[in-house]
Amino acid sequence: MADQRSRAARILAALPQTQCQRCGYPDCAAYAQAIADGQAAINQCPPGGAEGVQRLAALTGQPALPLNPEHGAEGPRHVAWIDEAWCIGCTLCIKACPVDCIVGGNKRMHTVIEAQCTGCELCIPACPVDCIALENVTGTRTGWAAWSAADADSARERYEFTSCRRKRMRPSTRKGLKRRPKKNSPACPS
Repeated sequence: MADQRSRAARILAALPQTQCQRCGYPDCAAYAQAIADGQAAINQCPPGGAEGVQRLAALTGQPALPLNPEHGAEGPRHVAWIDEAWCIGCTLCIKACPVDCIVGGNKRMHTVIEAQCTGCELCIPACPVDCIALENVTGTRTGWAAWSAADADSARERYEFTSCRRKRMRPSTRKGLKRRPKKNSPACPS
């Protein structure tokens, strides 16, 4: 069991941490665990691209396969951009963003903190007025040539913090009261 967790942690560290769900799993950690458990192939991560498949092959001892087109194609890194003239402030994009890089208030204009956007594209289908577009920020560089280990580490930290914060903020089932963290519950990462 500890070996599987350790293996999953090593696999997770080799993923780009965009949290895009294109692999078919809810986040990079779930995909890493599925690979470690032998339930997922190593070629399901378009943001990691061919180099990502090579990294996973080296970690798992599996042969490197071409990226599975069912999960998308390798491409340049994009960031989301919100057309502020069309934004209605519905906050659906904020809720969809796994790394909290969209800011704005209810019925107010929203904007993307571009330096923190992973290009996951999850905000696009959430927008009811189609005011979100993607901008290529890496030119012809794709996969790991368009994304650094530091970018991945930063995205992972933001995702873990966002996930923890959202879990704490979920309403309880008791008459709309906010759930308070238990006294001995782990704190969100700082």
